[in-house]
Amino acid sequence: MSILSASTIKKVLDPVERLSEILVGLITTLSISGTMSVVAEGTQDVRTMLLSILGCNIAGGIIDATIYLLGLIADRGREHEVRELVRNTRDPEVARAALDEELPPDVADDLRPKDIVAIQDRLVKIPEAAERSVMQWDDFWGAVGVFLIVVLSCVPLIIPFFFMADPLSALRMSNAVAILMLFFVGYYFARYAGYARIKAGFIMVVLGAAMVGTTIALGG
Repeated sequence: MSILSASTIKKVLDPVERLSEILVGLITTLSISGTMSVVAEGTQDVRTMLLSILGCNIAGGIIDATIYLLGLIADRGREHEVRELVRNTRDPEVARAALDEELPPDVADDLRPKDIVAIQDRLVKIPEAAERSVMQWDDFWGAVGVFLIVVLSCVPLIIPFFFMADPLSALRMSNAVAILMLFFVGYYFARYAGYARIKAGFIMVVLGAAMVGTTIALGG
């Protein structure tokens, strides 16, 4: 595989992860544009703001991509540990306790002794190479996807500054685009989670504004 396709990102990042990374990019961009005056200081300040937005989103993308990889490593290490414990223990209660920590409560509560034995038998058949796999190529593509989502999410917000001569008008247009994007982040989150979509969209706009305000107030 030589290129990062949309299908690859979709496969390695679930919808919540993708929406979360978009939200990170939006909050970062709005926090910077909200703390810098672009009204009367000329184009130099606009240029400084745009460079700051791009720089912070690139840094944030790198950090989030690294955390994404570390999270995968931790999750697979934990999964391997649980597999080894469940496969090797002779005590069904120990196996049940380990599975209780990993499975959803409604699934774990329904496990019967024969189910645990069946799981242990299945784990024994897992090939060693697959069992000890820590990193895969898709993981790195997922990290690249995280990076690109964070960085590219700021692009719609900075486009107005390239096409509008008045910085104040560009800032207002940028904020309007941000509000629209926050709405759709909430809308698609609710669509995935099964909640009221329109209501969630407006709630996300309010939460986004609150997060931006908090970041600015704290000097971020």
